[in-house]
Amino acid sequence: MDEFFAQQRVWEERATQAQAAAAQAYLRLLRLAEMRQGGQALAIARFVASMYDSHEHAFDPLDLRAVDVPISDDMLLCLDALRWGRADLYTLIPDGDQRIRQMCLDWGLAPSTADTRN
Repeated sequence: MDEFFAQQRVWEERATQAQAAAAQAYLRLLRLAEMRQGGQALAIARFVASMYDSHEHAFDPLDLRAVDVPISDDMLLCLDALRWGRADLYTLIPDGDQRIRQMCLDWGLAPSTADTRN
């Protein structure tokens, strides 16, 4: 039983570290999407929106290939935090809800027509 609790502590620490790293990464990605500069900005905006509400905003994982390595690294950090399910990343950044909703409006990101719940 001690081994079980030891593993739980390891996972708890991993989850905490993943969430902290992802909060910073998500903020960097949101800032890039808000600036609306460069050819990668739309892919970044779609990713940010999908992390905010994946049922309304689809993201093609192949878009990870369409962005620079540091950007895709930040995206992967966000996905790692999603795996642990500790908190919605938008709640960990200043004015996250309002900023992401505005970013979606600015980019014209309408909700996805695909049903991603199946």
